[in-house]
Amino acid sequence: MTATSFDAERAYDDERFSAVEVFRSDRMKAVCGYFEPGQFIPVHAPGSDVAIHVREGTGVVRDGDDEHRVQPGDVIVVEADTDRGIKADDDSRLEAFLVTAPPPSDAEHEPVRKGISRGEFDPESEQP
Repeated sequence: MTATSFDAERAYDDERFSAVEVFRSDRMKAVCGYFEPGQFIPVHAPGSDVAIHVREGTGVVRDGDDEHRVQPGDVIVVEADTDRGIKADDDSRLEAFLVTAPPPSDAEHEPVRKGISRGEFDPESEQP
């Protein structure tokens, strides 16, 4: 059994969002996500479903072509192979619990790395 709390895992990073993995198996991955104002997980479309529970703060969650405003208590589920991303508002930290099933592959996270390195929430649509 894995037992923890947001307080025990809390880790903010000035450079990029912080994803603290609290559980992983071949079937799913669970992380506590910590976002400073304006930080994000870039839009990407891995072959896994994701459930997001917003614990604190405000922001947006991309689901395909739609962006949903989120606040504490909201739950968003995005199906596999659908563009998705999370971004904290510019004036709010954001904390969320994210569960992906199955865990995305390293190759599926390439758009995340690309977006972070370029500072782009949607690296595929914001080409220079």
